[in-house]
Amino acid sequence: MMRTKYDEQLAELNDALIEMATIVEQAIADANRALIERDMALAKTAIAFDDEIDHKEKEIEALCLKIIMQQQPVARDLRLISSVLKIITDLERIGDHAADISEITLIIADKPYIKKLEYIPKMAEATMKMVINSVDAFVKKDLDLARQVIAADDIVDDLFIQAKNVLLEMIDQDPNNGDQAMDLIMIAKYFERIGDHATNIAEWVVFSITGEHKGVKVF
Repeated sequence: MMRTKYDEQLAELNDALIEMATIVEQAIADANRALIERDMALAKTAIAFDDEIDHKEKEIEALCLKIIMQQQPVARDLRLISSVLKIITDLERIGDHAADISEITLIIADKPYIKKLEYIPKMAEATMKMVINSVDAFVKKDLDLARQVIAADDIVDDLFIQAKNVLLEMIDQDPNNGDQAMDLIMIAKYFERIGDHATNIAEWVVFSITGEHKGVKVF
């Protein structure tokens, strides 16, 4: 009977984590589309998701603590719950970065872009996929998928370097491009950080399954 209750709580935890990840994914998608289309209303929508994400984080934290207090989990189950607490921190930070991107969009969207956006939308697409796959890997306990996410971070890092180099070249060509180019570099940096947080999530998924974090056996 006790285990049935525990399994129900774990299922509730999975569902809540998926809900939080879905909101985060939508925030990234809206932030990206607002940037591409210079859509200030959509940028404001993306920023508004941040409060919802923060609320979801607190809700999941409370559920994790409730399970620990009521069930006193050990070994694998404790690894799983402690991983969730780490994962939601990274999801919350991803939500922050999506809001940061949209804040910059509001500043630059009233003028034409100095160059057609090329690498930043690719970064957005790649990081969204990483976030989705990292949470899927947790829910499905899929070690291979988690490791694919970790490997995908190199792609995002390469795209950031390419985006930065193109924008720095634009400043070289015309110093008047400086302000907007630096804003776009900052946006690219936020997308790179989203990739880093998705990688962190995948590393906690590996830990939840194997007890190892970044190659070190923890428990």
